[in-house]
Amino acid sequence: MNVMGDMANLFGTGRFAQPSGQEEATDEAQEAADEAAEEVRLRLAVDGGDVEAMSMLGAMLLRRGDFDGAESQLRAATAAGDRAAANNLGVLLHQRGYADEAAGWWRIAAVAGSAAAAHALGRHFRERGDEPAAEYWLCQSAEQGHVLGAYALADLLEHRGDDAGAGRWMRAAAERGHREAAYRLARTLDRGAGPDRDGEDAAAVGEEVEQWYRQAAARGHRRAALHLGTILEKRGELKEAGRWYLTSAKEGEARAACALGFLLRDAGDTESAAVWWLRAAQDGDGNAANALGALHAERGETQTAERWYRAAMDAGDDNGAYNLGLLCAEQGRTAQAEQWYRRAAYAGHREASNALAILLLRGGDETGAEPWFSKAAEAGSVDAAFNLGILHAGRGAERTALRWYERAAAAGHTEAALQVGMARLRAGDEREAERFLRCAAGGGSAEAAYRLATVLDARRPPPPAHELGEPAQEKSECEEWYERAASQGHRRAQVRVGMLAAARGDVVEAARWYREAAEAGSRNGAFNLGLLLAREGSEPEAVVWWRRAADAGHGRAALRLALVCARRGELAEGQRWADRAVSLGPAEVGERAARLRDALRQELSA
Repeated sequence: MNVMGDMANLFGTGRFAQPSGQEEATDEAQEAADEAAEEVRLRLAVDGGDVEAMSMLGAMLLRRGDFDGAESQLRAATAAGDRAAANNLGVLLHQRGYADEAAGWWRIAAVAGSAAAAHALGRHFRERGDEPAAEYWLCQSAEQGHVLGAYALADLLEHRGDDAGAGRWMRAAAERGHREAAYRLARTLDRGAGPDRDGEDAAAVGEEVEQWYRQAAARGHRRAALHLGTILEKRGELKEAGRWYLTSAKEGEARAACALGFLLRDAGDTESAAVWWLRAAQDGDGNAANALGALHAERGETQTAERWYRAAMDAGDDNGAYNLGLLCAEQGRTAQAEQWYRRAAYAGHREASNALAILLLRGGDETGAEPWFSKAAEAGSVDAAFNLGILHAGRGAERTALRWYERAAAAGHTEAALQVGMARLRAGDEREAERFLRCAAGGGSAEAAYRLATVLDARRPPPPAHELGEPAQEKSECEEWYERAASQGHRRAQVRVGMLAAARGDVVEAARWYREAAEAGSRNGAFNLGLLLAREGSEPEAVVWWRRAADAGHGRAALRLALVCARRGELAEGQRWADRAVSLGPAEVGERAARLRDALRQELSA
């Protein structure tokens, strides 16, 4: 845990605490002196005929690489019945290339009860392909508590497909501190934690997975540190996740360096992120190379971005080709964009397939675009499914279009849900229409919010008469949806919100929404704003808005202008606006405008 404390300081400050060279030299000298003294003691004991000393001296010489000196001591100790010496003699002979003779000595030591020798003998038989013999001796070793024997036995059983036996011995090795066993046990549990588990069971498995990753990572397993960091990042514990990513990355795990880069970028430290992405990309991580490419593309350094996208592609990451296509498309290099999109699409990249289809469609090749849309949609691209809906709707194939819209809507595509909702409205299925419109409106579609509001508006009962002193009624759900659409800039919703406010007597609120709609180009908004201003006694300003509405084709506004001109005595101008109202309609407006026009004409000719 002290190491983790150092890592925490490192991640927080970026500073390393290095021991001095003098301290290291002192420690090494002390160790050498202690070993020399131990060797002298052992040799004196050997001269006195101490068998255990012979065995220990042989092991010391073996570790040092003095095979000749070690062999004589180990053979002498073995002849005297020391099983540890027999095991080490087997190790020595195996290192010298005498595998069969080594196995003979390991067998002697294993029969005498050496768990280490049984493990070595089991490994020997597995290398020879004799799995039954390997299993027997590894089982002997594992049952005596030998951690390496337990791990080797678990590995053998897993290779054979005995998952239950492998899991048992992998857990035993992990519980005894074997870091690779802890990692592999965590991976097995992690893969088995599928979506079919209930909440409590999944949580328990998740805790155990994290426990084993943490144990392996604490013992220096870099991939375990990576997976532990991923778990912590998903849980939102970013600081600790960063420490484990850093631990793994410093041990050479490129994926951890890449993940650390993304964590730093999200924290706003782009420069440090780039350093780790560079390190990961140089170690062959395609995701990091893509991240570097995107970073340089954002900075406008397109040549450098292209170089990194190519590096990602060379590392086997199909996103590299896709990103190259995007880069070329942004620069107007359509032919090159198509080339890179095709390369990624042929490799199965669904978004590249969709992008290629869009490129072909824009070029007028609808026949060539459709199969790529289909390929992307079948691979799970929601945008491609929506685009297929648009394609078939343009051909008049409404049923096929609706099927693709429904598929995209089921995956959460907002505009697709809107299209399905509108189709259901046209078919008279108001309940289903409401369901899809709610999905689209909840996803941020202003049009869906407006359409949903109109459905709810038509369904609600008329409001009760409002009496003086009675508190104002709370806003209905349909009003809330109108307001949501209006706040997103939907002009018809803004007009409707203004009308509802005016009905409540809130003139200021009504004028605000009418004005927003009018300034965005709504002729109904301009007309209603004019009415409101006229009622408040601001007819000159009202005329300005009516004129804007009439110029945009609003018949009632033209009729209002004709009436104003008639009252002012501007008969010719009034007749012109009356003619305009007749041509714009609707019918009842046209009839009134025609009568006014005839009266003005008679007045002018009198």
